[in-house]
Amino acid sequence: MNLGIKGKTAIVTGGSRGVGKAISYALAEAGVDIALTYQGNKDQAEDVVKEICHFGGKAIAIQVDLANTNEANQLVDRVVQQFGKVDILVNNAGVWPKSYVKEMSLTEWEKTLNVNLTSVFLTSRDFVNHCLEREKRGKIVNITSQAAFHGSTTGHAHYAASKSGLIGFAISLAREHAKDGINVNNLALGIVETDMVKEALEKNQAYYVDRIPLGRVAKPKEIAEIACFLVSEKANYITGATLDATGGMLMR
Repeated sequence: MNLGIKGKTAIVTGGSRGVGKAISYALAEAGVDIALTYQGNKDQAEDVVKEICHFGGKAIAIQVDLANTNEANQLVDRVVQQFGKVDILVNNAGVWPKSYVKEMSLTEWEKTLNVNLTSVFLTSRDFVNHCLEREKRGKIVNITSQAAFHGSTTGHAHYAASKSGLIGFAISLAREHAKDGINVNNLALGIVETDMVKEALEKNQAYYVDRIPLGRVAKPKEIAEIACFLVSEKANYITGATLDATGGMLMR
């Protein structure tokens, strides 16, 4: 299927690993130029860039600490300086620390909200203004979670709160800019086979898998293909929506 996005430029936050890496590859295969962000592992990010360039795509890796509001606030401008434009924003980066509320520090709460929610506000605001200034259409997809609706019983209340915040934010932004041709949607995930949840799965796989009606953990590539559709020309009539890709953990 021709997604109609060849020649566009995308930012994929957290694009060097897990779901973000898979999304970076999938978009690049569709002909999109990729600016992926990473925080710590430069070699890992450069390997993704090299792989994309190897099969004929264009990609750059930008080191950003999304918990730092100043760095998050500069991201769109840095990509525009490199590629001249941005057409697609995938807010994928996230942290999943474990701490029950009774023992959670304010520092951990604030870092989780900064990475998972505040950085999304900053990148989305700057992306929207970039589109408005150039009178161009744009697509935003935020990676949220079934925890936004179900909450957490395993010490991730701050994560659940941040992902729930994404829902309301995206709906509001979609309402504000639908008339400008800027589509804003969420992709709610369940359990995906990534480094972020690897340890939890190894310790208690049955607990997580038993909650999935389809009976298995998702592969990152499966999620990436759905994300590609949401930012494609095939999804022009979808905005303000949250698409569930949870193997049935969410049924609404």
